[in-house]
Amino acid sequence: MSDKRTVSVLGTGIMGAAMARNLARAGHAVRAWNRSRDKAEPLAADGIHVADSPAEAVEGADAVLTMLYDGEAVLEVMRRAAPALRPGTVWVQSTTTGVEAIGTLADLAREHGLVLFDAPVLGTRQPAEAGQLLVLAAGPEEHRAAVAPVLDAVGSRTVWTGEDAAAGSASRLKLVANSWVIAATTATGEALALAEALGVDPRGFFDAIAGGPLDMGYLHAKADLILQGRLTPASFAVKTAAKDARLIAEAGERYGVRLDVAAASADRFARAEAQGHGEEDMAAAYFASFDPRTR
Repeated sequence: MSDKRTVSVLGTGIMGAAMARNLARAGHAVRAWNRSRDKAEPLAADGIHVADSPAEAVEGADAVLTMLYDGEAVLEVMRRAAPALRPGTVWVQSTTTGVEAIGTLADLAREHGLVLFDAPVLGTRQPAEAGQLLVLAAGPEEHRAAVAPVLDAVGSRTVWTGEDAAAGSASRLKLVANSWVIAATTATGEALALAEALGVDPRGFFDAIAGGPLDMGYLHAKADLILQGRLTPASFAVKTAAKDARLIAEAGERYGVRLDVAAASADRFARAEAQGHGEEDMAAAYFASFDPRTR
């Protein structure tokens, strides 16, 4: 089989659009669909066919990549695509759906004879655009050669977590990784908010921890977005972070682990979204520390 594939990308937001472009740059024939067509239209300039429906997008595809909002959206869109899917088509499911949705999606894959790969990614806008995402993947070893050209086009490395996509081992690892990202983002915003309230120059905080075990690049990256007012375009939006934080808190509750930071972060992101920051970078959760009526 040729290394070149016909790949359908369903969902062309921040991540999906970047992944579609990298697939096209790698020489694959790419067909894309998005619920809001205007977000997919710019992809036509990259030689990508923009479809009017999920079924049109997946017609003749060797592989389908889903990068949508949540598990419910993936299920709805793939059901619409189902009439045009061929048995044996590889389905690369990269949406962060949490643990609960995986079983339902696996049932849909079995119903239509699809080869499912649970394949969420780690990374935001910049690594997505550069094709440098870290792919966390679970799926049958006998079909990995068929999916490798797709994963290699969107990521710099693939970490295999298991052979059974239905077990959701890759999605479970994604939740663990995202729990750390969300906690670090929340801590960054609260530290800066407290500094402002106490009249502390944030540079004094950065100097105090410089070069030590408490210092890290992620802190400086997110703090800079806040301090410089560069929250758009988002690398990872507040509204998406709110969804992921809820998934993490729900997973903890289901498996008997109390995740106070995740639960509080979900509320914090939701507050920031309600204040009008939903489309801004997740660092904008900083504003949830303040009463908007006083700013």
